Amino acid sequence: ASAVAHLIFRPLTGSLLWNTVRLTVAVTVACAVIGTGAAWCVERTDLPGRRAWAVPVVVPLAIPDFVVSFGWHSLWTWAQGFRGAVIVMTLAVYPLVYLPVAASLRSADPGQEEVARSLGSGRVRTFARITLGQAKGAILGGSLLVALVLLAEYGAFELLGFQTFTTEIFTEFNLSFSVPAACALSLVLVALSLLVLAGEGLARGRGQAARLGAGAQRVSPPLRLGRATWPAVAAVAALVLLALGVPVAAGFYWIFAGGTPSVTLGTVSMLNAAWHTAAYGVAAGVIDTLAALPVALLAIRHTSRVRRLLERSTYLVLAMPGVVIGFALAYFTERYAAGAGYQTAPLLVICYAIMFFPLALTGVKAAIARAPASLDEMSRSLGLGRLATLRRVTLRLAGPGLAAAFCLVFLSVVTELTATLLLIPTGMQTLATQFWQYETDGSYAQAAPFALVMIAIAAVPSYVLGRFFDRSASARTTTG
Repeated sequence: ASAVAHLIFRPLTGSLLWNTVRLTVAVTVACAVIGTGAAWCVERTDLPGRRAWAVPVVVPLAIPDFVVSFGWHSLWTWAQGFRGAVIVMTLAVYPLVYLPVAASLRSADPGQEEVARSLGSGRVRTFARITLGQAKGAILGGSLLVALVLLAEYGAFELLGFQTFTTEIFTEFNLSFSVPAACALSLVLVALSLLVLAGEGLARGRGQAARLGAGAQRVSPPLRLGRATWPAVAAVAALVLLALGVPVAAGFYWIFAGGTPSVTLGTVSMLNAAWHTAAYGVAAGVIDTLAALPVALLAIRHTSRVRRLLERSTYLVLAMPGVVIGFALAYFTERYAAGAGYQTAPLLVICYAIMFFPLALTGVKAAIARAPASLDEMSRSLGLGRLATLRRVTLRLAGPGLAAAFCLVFLSVVTELTATLLLIPTGMQTLATQFWQYETDGSYAQAAPFALVMIAIAAVPSYVLGRFFDRSASARTTTG
């Protein structure tokens, strides 16, 4: 205990804590304002082309934060330190607030706003007290996710020269070889993450944001912006340009600056890295989807306090940043397994499976919930056993959701950096680590194609997500 206390209670820890807290507060507040404002413009106003804006506004969420950081710091030297970290991380993670707030505003009861206006409340006061009040839970929930992402981020802060717990843990373990110091800082980081995760209850809220009465759900008519129309369009366009346009423009700029030789040199390494990335992603996706299936079945079909506790305990991994999970596995193999498995593909896949299991469980639970239990009971009444019912009824109905869970894990593996740098087998590279190697060597022209490939891969789920929201909104409008 005295050794741990000596390593924790030192000036370096205080400096890291100050950097982490002030950055988390600044970025979380900025994301709450930007994400809420963008969601309100797209969902509740007559913003020109608002359904089309729903797609590019969410694309930055899937782009790796270190790629966004590369786009900014490689073009402008002033995008460094605390200022650069605030700008880059705000542009990279504001969709975490936008998505839940957009969903909340879309399903909120318009009657509450109408009653407030009929009682003499102005537009501004109605927006502040009713509209934001209805979306309060979504805003707090998205803000908590932003804070967790910030605590776990490494690559963006390393490129911007901003020191946080993640950058120092990586330095202590991988460069200074100071395992006790890395362990002590990991304890502090996990404690901070658990405190943030414990705030999830605040996001639930006790009020009801949806309609209260029976009957068909009404759709709130779009609010006319009037003179504010074109300023709103300019603001949304500027947001998309800064968050998405800068990384893409930086990639093409460095490719043209490097010329044909840079692209030719990177082709072989890109194919090799893409192959390893795909193999690791497929393996982790299959493991997580299969492992999440029994947990989801217990949580949905056979609920009880013990089974609910089992299911919820798996989400504690969200409080463990990738650098901590990767470091823990590396330390375990060195300390208790005589180095067996360290820097091997199976250990890296296990690390991915641990990190992204909550993502798979969320998708699989949603898929199982969409398969009515009554069909399982009917199948059993017709003489089919449990396994046959699971295979022929439940899994068929839940198939699209299971595929979505697999894809979510796969795409998370594609853009994972920190744990991969710690555990990747010697002589092998993924898209993220090969990009990182070129970038840290100052070879921006070779790094740029990898950045663009990861952006292209990341844009696919974001496009699907945006189109899903668009179709859902259109269907509700038609029904109303």
